[in-house]
Amino acid sequence: MTLCAVLVLFISWGSAATTTNAQTKNLNELRIAIDQAVAEAGMPNSWWTINVKEIESGHAWYQKDVGRSFIPASNTKLYTTAAALDLLGPDFTYETSVWTDGKVKGGVLKGNLIIKGSGDPVIGGRFNGGDITLAFRQWADSLKSRGIARIEGNIIGDDNVFDDQELGYGWQWDDLDFWYAAETSALSFNDNCVDFQLIAQMENMPAQIKWEPMMTTYVQATNSSQTVAEGSALVEHYSRAPGTNSFILGSQVPVGRTDFESLTVRNPTKYFVHVLREVLIQEGISISGDPLDIDEIGAPVPYEAGYLFSSYSPPLRDIIRVLNKNSQNLYAEQVLKTLAVELPVEGLPKGSAVMALARARKMLNVAGVDTLHLQLVDGSGLARQNLVTSDMTLNLLLYMAKHPNSDVRDAFYDSLPIGGIDGTLSSRMKQTAASGNVHAKTGTVGNASALSGYVTTATGTKLAFSIMANHFTESSKGPRLLQDRVAEILAEHQQ
Repeated sequence: MTLCAVLVLFISWGSAATTTNAQTKNLNELRIAIDQAVAEAGMPNSWWTINVKEIESGHAWYQKDVGRSFIPASNTKLYTTAAALDLLGPDFTYETSVWTDGKVKGGVLKGNLIIKGSGDPVIGGRFNGGDITLAFRQWADSLKSRGIARIEGNIIGDDNVFDDQELGYGWQWDDLDFWYAAETSALSFNDNCVDFQLIAQMENMPAQIKWEPMMTTYVQATNSSQTVAEGSALVEHYSRAPGTNSFILGSQVPVGRTDFESLTVRNPTKYFVHVLREVLIQEGISISGDPLDIDEIGAPVPYEAGYLFSSYSPPLRDIIRVLNKNSQNLYAEQVLKTLAVELPVEGLPKGSAVMALARARKMLNVAGVDTLHLQLVDGSGLARQNLVTSDMTLNLLLYMAKHPNSDVRDAFYDSLPIGGIDGTLSSRMKQTAASGNVHAKTGTVGNASALSGYVTTATGTKLAFSIMANHFTESSKGPRLLQDRVAEILAEHQQ
């Protein structure tokens, strides 16, 4: 290789705004360019698979280790969302219903208020302009419209359509405090997290701590933070005592800065009804009883006694759009378990990920995925026990690109992050031929990185691709640069 060629490659890798000078004009040139990009990436101890196929014909343009199993990280969400859209439909909605086992007399509900969950993952602020408690205030209005000013009973959360396995199989203990490893529940609120702010004060003083929703008493916070000199690095430190909702907040926050962090809560069902109770009281409805998880009452709820009202989620297409673009793990786990609720499989645990994956496997088999060698254990990809090949992912992508239901096809494609534009690809591939062109799902866990989706060449040929790296020991920056570089080569191809 000439010095000039080396310099061109160096500049290309050093700046996301630079594109190749020599666009490939046939498959041989394209394969050489991708091989060269892999060699220049300089990660000899890593495993790589790269798989590129033309959507219309299914013809393979480039293949490297396409039959080897890799940890897909959040590329797992491609399998979860494809199965959910195919089996439930893009217009599926969740219903959360409110019941009572008592009667209303003179403005007093003499009995319990019961909230029956169906797995809705989005109750909170994301679809309400950031207003976290809007849905609960609307419920307060609905109760008042029925003449209820006081509840002489408990607020009970019924999450029984899901099993009691709140965490995904194989999740690592040191992830569990953070938003991306939130517990699942058929009653979920605010992504099953509390949103903390640590606001710098005078240097060497503790930061001021606030949290949403509404400084709920469901959590307790010990302030071990410190305000440090302006211009210093923000050093984050948080912990939650196992099995509790007691947090220690020990970040070092520079003067003039605020540290934001969403931390998970234990028992999302009880969190849901605890905050609901707080909101109802704030809205003028007095309550004599306690917030309870249905498991605490030890008896079935007599639902035939009194249905009050329901609220409904946005359609599944909108939920999956957030799920894939933001790589929202909780949404993926909730959507996965919903398959077990809506389409149960006899002989498997009710409302479980195991049942849901068995249902999804049937759809994936129809899509041409080699389910004999596919290993999925959760819906989000946080588990390192998930194993797929790039051939499996390509077959799924090709199937979804030609799905017989155009609504399913469009909802899947529209949910994927767009290079240089939005979601987890918003800062990648900018000012390249891949920007605004690539629609692909990212994936990152320790020592594993992936990018799989769709790209259109310079001459209008539509391609599906899957790029996965495992076992690298440097940061994920190197694998991401190579993924972007391959996507750019495909987008610039002129055959």
